[in-house]
Amino acid sequence: MSLGQELAPHLPFLRRYARALTGSQTHGDAFVRATLEAIVAAPESFPREVEPRLGLYKTFHAIWSTANIEEGSDGDNGLGNPEAIAQARLSRITPLSRQALLLTALEGFSAADAGYLIGAEPNEIDNLVQEALGEIERQTLADVLIIEDEPIIAMDIETIVRDLGHSVTGVAVTRDEAVAQARAHPPGLVLADIQLADDSSGIDAVRDILAEFAVPVIFITAFPERLLTGTRPEPTFLITKPFQRATVKAAIAQALFFDAATVPAG
Repeated sequence: MSLGQELAPHLPFLRRYARALTGSQTHGDAFVRATLEAIVAAPESFPREVEPRLGLYKTFHAIWSTANIEEGSDGDNGLGNPEAIAQARLSRITPLSRQALLLTALEGFSAADAGYLIGAEPNEIDNLVQEALGEIERQTLADVLIIEDEPIIAMDIETIVRDLGHSVTGVAVTRDEAVAQARAHPPGLVLADIQLADDSSGIDAVRDILAEFAVPVIFITAFPERLLTGTRPEPTFLITKPFQRATVKAAIAQALFFDAATVPAG
């Protein structure tokens, strides 16, 4: 099997991670593209002492650490783009702690693997994750709309959201209901399943909502690779079913981290 064939199954998940890390589809995909270009240019440098997925993320992090858009950016200092918004938060949560949290909670790496990826000891990863979680607890709260047609899953998500201190504006089970609830109570965050009760699409519901409101969105699906094909508009934040509470918590925190409306004052 060629190196390309070994890496192909892992690319959708690297794209998910890159987008969550940067808060941007464009920048996330740019880092993944740079990663692949580096591998093609020097395949002999690819880490073969570890599993392909770990080697792929390691190569990504080598690119990220030398071209991190969050560090030393001299661009627009206003709050009109994700990079500037992140800059406003850097004193509250460090990039390294967010990387540790996303690698473990969102991507499912062990502390040892996450340490390998970012150059830290496993016990340091635990400390970084706790640091990130502490910062999340102090993050500005939001009103959340949940679009989910499975009652048990909807209740679970609602509990997680409320436990984080956020408010739930409503739980919608169809596209039309989601749009109506968003109009009645404009949300600060949307958590959306893909397939809804009346065979309508959560993607369409979100598209309708975004036509009227600027709001961060997290999609929840059992098949994330089907949404990360590069052939259609794709989500920036994506949670895989079945999910862990820590995964939802990390995704919510990261989505709000890059949202202008939730930049803390002071």
